[in-house]
Amino acid sequence: MSKDGGLAFPLKYTQQYGDDAGIQYVEPGMTLRDWFAGMALSGMNIGDPEISFEKLSEWAYKQADAMIAQREKEMK
Repeated sequence: MSKDGGLAFPLKYTQQYGDDAGIQYVEPGMTLRDWFAGMALSGMNIGDPEISFEKLSEWAYKQADAMIAQREKEMK
């Protein structure tokens, strides 16, 4: 598995109309790591003015990396 956990919301669709009808497109979506980091941030109380956005972002991605590592352990 990739370091970023792969894609969180891939989307594959086929053009239905027009000159491109029948052509398949893939929209990769965001990575699972980005999704996990966003979810970690959403659970935090970020109203503390003493905590910088840089520190919050660093923390969120550390949480995401830990979640991906645990997920990979459990998938083996």
